[in-house]
This record gives sequence, structure tokens and C-alpha cells, in this order.
Amino acid sequence: MSKRISVKDLNVFYGDFKAVEDVTLDIAPRSVTAFIGPSGCGKSTFLRTLNRMHEVIPGARVEGDVLLDGDNLYGPGVDPVTVRSRIGMVFQRANPFPTMSIRDNVLAGVKLNNKRISSSDADDLVERSLRGANLWKEVKDRLQKPGSGLSGGQQQRLCIARAIAVEPEVILMDEPCSALDPISTMAIEDLIAELEKDYTVVIVTHNMQQAARVSERTAFFNIAGAGEPGRLIEYSDTTDIFNNPREKSTEDYVSGRFG
Repeated sequence: MSKRISVKDLNVFYGDFKAVEDVTLDIAPRSVTAFIGPSGCGKSTFLRTLNRMHEVIPGARVEGDVLLDGDNLYGPGVDPVTVRSRIGMVFQRANPFPTMSIRDNVLAGVKLNNKRISSSDADDLVERSLRGANLWKEVKDRLQKPGSGLSGGQQQRLCIARAIAVEPEVILMDEPCSALDPISTMAIEDLIAELEKDYTVVIVTHNMQQAARVSERTAFFNIAGAGEPGRLIEYSDTTDIFNNPREKSTEDYVSGRFG
């Protein structure tokens, strides 16, 4: 398997508390990988280490390596802002900037990275990004209206458009459908299948049917008890995780016996 992301011996700390312990895994390019597991098992924390987003929390630090195409994202002198432009993030709650228009929301990340862009290039980028997020047809006549006026599912797709506008290599999604209705959820899942053609996608989900539907590989995280670190229990092809898991705790989780 060619590796886009390679994680070795990763431990995540918040102050003295070890949140995630000893994770090693590889993620293939142009694939969808799902992280599943009970609440508090470290899957979202681990996801955030892949683009250093956890560092916005004071006292957060990691030990170990995260490599993107061989580049150590935690190497000396590596700028977290550069890391986040290569590895985008879509959060659980759609978070368009409420005072910005739909158009300006799409361009927000580009402007944040201080990229100069002409008005016509910006127009092209906005259309391309909104088309990439399957949102263009719905909003093309109201690009100057506030992003906050869209429905929840549309807002989440707007956030995906904003993420892809900066042309990342990887897109991380932290429970992107948890606040959405079933029809909006289906639209996001269809979009993930489209995005996979151009991007490496990693998704955290509590919805096991969703993991089974959208991903090629699934990582199951678990926790031994309150105050214990989250651990990667099993990582394999999604069909194996759900139909033929090696670990009993994986089988118990995916069959609904706990979690």
C-alpha cells in the first residue's frame, strides 16, 4: 500500500494527561478511512493531531511522528498553518463565518493564507469549490447572501467548499453528519465518494452504518476505563472490521453490545 499519511508511535497529551497512547497506522492516498469507537476513546483527538489542530488547546503536545508523503509534520521549523493548508478540516458543527457572504466564506481560507488572487480567479475558485462540494446549483444566484442563511446540510457543504478552496491534499472530517437530518447526511456521504477521487479523506463517525458505507478502511479505537488513554485496537479493511474482526472488543462494538 502506498502511504499518504504514516503515523508512528503517536502519544497525545493534554498537560500530564495522556489522551491517546501508542498509535501506529498508515493511510493510503485517494481513499476514505473511518475512525470509530465509543465516546471519549481519543478518535477525534487523534484526528486533530493529523493537522496539528489539537494545538489550539493549551498544554496539548504529541510524542511520535506524523508523516505526510514522507514529510514530518512535527519536524523542527514546520509551520502548523502550512500543515493545515495541506490537510484541511471539516468540523462536527457547520461553522460558516456568520457575517460573511457565501462567496467570502469559500475564499476565507485562501485569504487567511495571504494568497493574492484576482477577482476573476476568485470567481473561478468559488465556482469550482462550490461545484466540488455539490452546492453550486443551489447557491449560484445568492453568492452575496450570508452563509448563515443556508440550511444545516448546505452550511456543512459550504464548509467543505471552504476546505477544498485552499487545495489541500487531505480532508479530515470530525463527525460531519452528526447534526444533520438523513437527507443531508446522504448528500454528504455522496460527496465523500466524489471527494475520494481527488483527496485522501479521513472521517470520525459514531454512525457505524456510515463507516461501512463510505470507507475502505476502518480503525476501531477504545478505552479501558475513565482516565485511561484511548488506544487503536484494530485497523483493517472495513468489510473485515464489520464482518470478520480479529479482536473481541471490536466485534462487541460493531455488533452493538457496548458503546
